[in-house]
Amino acid sequence: MPPETVTSRFPRSSPYWPVVSHPLLRRVLPGLAVSALGDGMALIAVTWLALQLAPSGQRGTWTAIAVAAYTLPSAAGTMVFGRYLSGRGGAQLARWDAILRAAALAAIPAAHLVGALSIGLYVAFLAAASLLRSWGSAGRFTLVAELLPERHHLPANAVLGIIGDAATIIGPPLAGILISWVGPVWVIAIDAATFAVLALTYRLAVPAERNTGPTNTATSRTAGFGIIRHNRSLLGLLALAFGFFLLFGPFYVAMPILITEDLHASATTLGLYYTAFGAGSLLGGLATGYLHRWQLWPTTIGIVIGFGVAMLPLGLDTPVGLSLPAFALAGLIWAPYMSTSMALFQRTTTTKRPQALAANSAVTVLAVPLGTMLGGPLTAGIGARQTLLLCAAATIALGVVAAGLALLPHKPSATDDHPPLAGRANERLPDPDVHSDSGAVRR
Repeated sequence: MPPETVTSRFPRSSPYWPVVSHPLLRRVLPGLAVSALGDGMALIAVTWLALQLAPSGQRGTWTAIAVAAYTLPSAAGTMVFGRYLSGRGGAQLARWDAILRAAALAAIPAAHLVGALSIGLYVAFLAAASLLRSWGSAGRFTLVAELLPERHHLPANAVLGIIGDAATIIGPPLAGILISWVGPVWVIAIDAATFAVLALTYRLAVPAERNTGPTNTATSRTAGFGIIRHNRSLLGLLALAFGFFLLFGPFYVAMPILITEDLHASATTLGLYYTAFGAGSLLGGLATGYLHRWQLWPTTIGIVIGFGVAMLPLGLDTPVGLSLPAFALAGLIWAPYMSTSMALFQRTTTTKRPQALAANSAVTVLAVPLGTMLGGPLTAGIGARQTLLLCAAATIALGVVAAGLALLPHKPSATDDHPPLAGRANERLPDPDVHSDSGAVRR
């Protein structure tokens, strides 16, 4: 039998093999895994240190401010640094984000050593660490698009998601152990060290980009938002993502109240729900790479609808024995969303991809905190279970509306790189076996 007709065996038959065997990506992935583990530990350490530093009676307020400070300034960073970061390659953007986060987080234990760490200074350091967060995310997905042909984008995005999901399962309990030994400030020091490792990985593993400066054309700080605004496909995708994440935000408020007040259960039960969601999400991430032959727009919209359906038992008067596996199913359905939506962004943007990805990240990073803030008055007004039911139903409605828009005929505009959301529901993806750039590496 000729060699080319022999069916590849696992792991070479896996859609992940071209990603993990890529000569550059296989050197970057270990650094990403180390950094993700550090950030998984920071999920606990950031809030725990805020509780220790905050004045008595203001711990809840300062903890919320600290958590927000570690994410929300990235939206401002997208606009503030937009003009200066235009034209940078994916690895360079991701490396600069890692350098800034390593330096800002390292300043926290340094200030602690000299006795100068206050809650205000702590929040300021967290805010500084997050300024390039959107650009770092854009850099990672841009690097994937630069190095791999289009058919491998979805599995590569899934690998990034799997690394993050595994870190959120391993990181928090590991942080709990370390905090009991050395305290939260030194867990944050470890997180800083992991970002230093990541920055060094990008520097050594990926050749220096040729275009290391801004483009010679004038670039607006909001160029990424302009790209999205003038491309109906990207605008529809961003609106779908924002609504999806916004409607998930109230969960963080309603779920603990549902467990304690409605079910009269302990924190252990709440932990079981988190573990179930995390386990389902990890399985969903592992399965995402095998969706590369699926049509991306219907898949992405189907995820939104399916997630809302899986969340319905939480809002209905169902026993834990039913709602717990349903929540695990919700995690499994949730997991592929970021990978499929990023794959759509990667293939729809050809020029100024980092700016568009950074703008997308800046908007979506606001969605969950805004939804969480919305969850407070909602839960107080209609109750925790009703809030969860409302959000689940609204998520289903959001997906149904997106599906309806996808079926409407649309005449592409001159500014669209690809046909927009409308009219793409029946799009057929290129056959991986006959793709024009089969085996090519984009740099």
